[in-house]
Amino acid sequence: MNEIFTRRSVRKFKDTPVEDEKIVALLQAGMAAPSAGNQQPWEFYVVRDKKVLRELSHCSLYAGCAAKAPAAIVVCSRDDKMRFRAFANLDLSACVENILLEAVHLDLGAVWLGVAPYASRELNVRRAIGIPQGLTAFAVIPFGYADDKFEERTREDRYDTERVHYI
Repeated sequence: MNEIFTRRSVRKFKDTPVEDEKIVALLQAGMAAPSAGNQQPWEFYVVRDKKVLRELSHCSLYAGCAAKAPAAIVVCSRDDKMRFRAFANLDLSACVENILLEAVHLDLGAVWLGVAPYASRELNVRRAIGIPQGLTAFAVIPFGYADDKFEERTREDRYDTERVHYI
């Protein structure tokens, strides 16, 4: 799967809207992630409103790129009906990674902006998009067509034999 090796964090986007079909494909990829006991703890907010994207860009020191993205997905955790609450962040991490890989597959750029485990970031995101009680913001994923300045995606080999131990 070439997308694993060519995925990069993209923070600069063209001012081109992303097609609805591609947004649905990103969400489908996220929902296809494995989760503990199949609890699927995720809920999603798709943000296209420029004012809200600007508000999201102030949610942390690293979120500035959200202001110029054509869209973002806010991944949230449902706080109820979880059998394995301790694994929710692992489930949500798999979900976010699936979205990032699907973005590459769709020739989109995206970046994972961490919200959890910082309460201040979670509160900022909650206020920006009006997340109701019962949901907790986990991550913001600004996405769109990468700016022309973005270099061609090339395979990067990060394999390090020093980190592999056989027993």
